[in-house]
Amino acid sequence: MTHDGDGGDLEGPGLPLLVTADLDEAHQFITDVYIPHDLETRDGRVLDFKLRYLASERLTVGHLVYGADAELLVPPMLDCYHMNLTLSGETMVSQKGRRAATDGGRSGVLFSPTDPFTVRWSPEAVQYAVKLPRRSIESHLGRLLNRPIEQPIQFDLGFDLDHPTGQALLSAVTFLRAELSRPGGISTLPMARDQLESLVLTQLLLTIPHSYTDLLHTPDRPAQRTTVRRVIEMIEADPNSSLTLSDLAAASGVTARALQRGFREVVGMSPTAYVRAVRLDRVHADLVAGAGTVPVTDVAMRWGFFHLGRFAQQYRDRFGVLPSETVRRVLRHGA
Repeated sequence: MTHDGDGGDLEGPGLPLLVTADLDEAHQFITDVYIPHDLETRDGRVLDFKLRYLASERLTVGHLVYGADAELLVPPMLDCYHMNLTLSGETMVSQKGRRAATDGGRSGVLFSPTDPFTVRWSPEAVQYAVKLPRRSIESHLGRLLNRPIEQPIQFDLGFDLDHPTGQALLSAVTFLRAELSRPGGISTLPMARDQLESLVLTQLLLTIPHSYTDLLHTPDRPAQRTTVRRVIEMIEADPNSSLTLSDLAAASGVTARALQRGFREVVGMSPTAYVRAVRLDRVHADLVAGAGTVPVTDVAMRWGFFHLGRFAQQYRDRFGVLPSETVRRVLRHGA
């Protein structure tokens, strides 16, 4: 059966929820949302299957529970990669002669598109299951490296989540789901969704070892001052467009790392920090010009700030006061 209501302790109340105890129905749900596969249970236990998910052209993220000792046999996916982040319980996986075990909150796995794989779930296992279309992740990597990706990315099968970059990846996926599950929230704003999805893709490529990792981490010569100035002009001209690190690198014609080094040498901060500073300046100007006529929340979201608590702190760090204090001062004393 399919439900759209609250899933109890299953996260993301604004997202579609699929629930069933039937093996065939669970199999069909995963086939529809992810990919064709074979599914069986090894202990005869009735399923307690729950899947709450979000899907876009760039990725599909599901919070998935089988509630039984389930085993999936998946043929080559061909046009997508697949990542599991284990939140609780354990799984055992294999692909192309490689094996890995995952443990709740401590490890995950990423499957390549070219070979079949198996996943065995413990009854207690809960995972983020993330489908990653090849075009999405390979083009994102290409923008970061400023070069075409002509062969599939070869990822290590298993990876750790209990170090800082692994925790950052888990946090990025969690934040994406939380923000997009809010009814009427930023899921309706294409720019916001693009930024959050780009964050997940970038963090994934920086966290999980793969065949392009050395290129991503190889020091490049800093972008030339003229290149940095050109990117600055682009940001200043339209700070409200999609300006992720990969977008800026692609537009500048240099790698993301070279652009970061160039920005730090020229303006003393990263490209993304510069974008944020420009947007904060525009928020400040709008609050001063329209004090008392437009809610602070509307102005913040107009300039790409969708996490209001974080926005307020960033605004105070830049201007020494909260946004609401700026409005009160203008109303009291004038601009």
